[in-house]
Amino acid sequence: MFEGIISTDNLPTLDLHGEIGDISRVMIYDFIRDNIKLKNKYVVIIHGKGSLVVKKVTYEVIKNNKDVLEYKLCYYNDGATILKLNTL
Repeated sequence: MFEGIISTDNLPTLDLHGEIGDISRVMIYDFIRDNIKLKNKYVVIIHGKGSLVVKKVTYEVIKNNKDVLEYKLCYYNDGATILKLNTL
């Protein structure tokens, strides 16, 4: 699972601060697709803690994406989620 991840600083990151729901949805799909091609096993999506609109969209997208094997709210920052991607 995510035991080997001590810090998210070295992982590819998508920051969605200031985005709206529909734009966020497209950005998340593109980010996941691009990182699958790059064979990045773990990535981070920063959705923020604000109105929860972007967080809700983020979780809708990753729950329904077959390329996302697992996901978990970041332990030290509940405005970010770590994803494990299917890079095979």
